[in-house]
Amino acid sequence: MSRLRVLLADDHEMVRKGLRATIEDQPGWEICGEARTGREAVTKARELRPDVVVMDFAMPELNGLEATRQIRTAVPQAEVLILSMYESEKLVREMLAAGAQGYLLKTDASEFLVTALQALSEHKPFFTPTVSAVVLQGYLNPQAGETSELTPREREIIQLIAEGKSTKEVAERLGISVKTAETHRSNLTRKLDLHSTADIVRYAIRHQMVQP
Repeated sequence: MSRLRVLLADDHEMVRKGLRATIEDQPGWEICGEARTGREAVTKARELRPDVVVMDFAMPELNGLEATRQIRTAVPQAEVLILSMYESEKLVREMLAAGAQGYLLKTDASEFLVTALQALSEHKPFFTPTVSAVVLQGYLNPQAGETSELTPREREIIQLIAEGKSTKEVAERLGISVKTAETHRSNLTRKLDLHSTADIVRYAIRHQMVQP
């Protein structure tokens, strides 16, 4: 097999160890870096310029959807393979729109990870039969999801609030003023008819932005 540099992005160390063992067992393949949060994944992708990023969808600070979008903008030659527990047509569709080239259920990773990475190394899409059926169903019956109403910045803010960050902490994390963060929060709560932090948390969990 040809040389392949992979960035692992998952907040669970044991998962990263398992992925690393499988990937490094392939001749010419190497792990060029690891990330524990979505934001760290974006930073390391910019620094390390990997061929493929293996991205857990449910990442802290910045979920896999937003991290994928930012990575594909900053490092367009890097392909993104999403690992997820969620078999959701809407989620797969959103990940494809964000620029992911492959989507792999965690339950299928042991069987299909190497095949998926080989496909992405050749800039070809990869989906397991289960996910392919989900994608096909989505194209046959397209439906717009609620989260399509949100801007990328609003998605980030919802996730950070749901993770327990204050408005000041949100502003510091995103490099914006507290007033701007407050404006974003006000806009998104009005747009989605959310009236409290608890409502925001429930919304984030329902749309798999954070894990319950």
